[in-house]
Amino acid sequence: MANIIDDATIEYVGILAKLSLSEEEKEQAKKDMGSMLDYIDKLNELDTAGTEPMSHIFPVQNVFREDVVTNGDDSEKMLKNAPEEKDNMFVVPKTVE
Repeated sequence: MANIIDDATIEYVGILAKLSLSEEEKEQAKKDMGSMLDYIDKLNELDTAGTEPMSHIFPVQNVFREDVVTNGDDSEKMLKNAPEEKDNMFVVPKTVE
């Protein structure tokens, strides 16, 4: 295990994640983080010189459509349900003093 995680790193990550870890959990987290970093080191050994970067394994692309308004302005119909309305808006009771 080339990457050794120290207690200060675990404490810092715990603070960032707002976690309260027991001593056993801290030790397990140190082992887990170390093995994650070892795996990343192993991946860094791969030769990716001829590999083109990609964001997805499948050849996908975004398909956009035009926004079409289908419901129009039904404000008069909606305001018929309002207990009170003023200037084409709902009037609601004040909730903040």
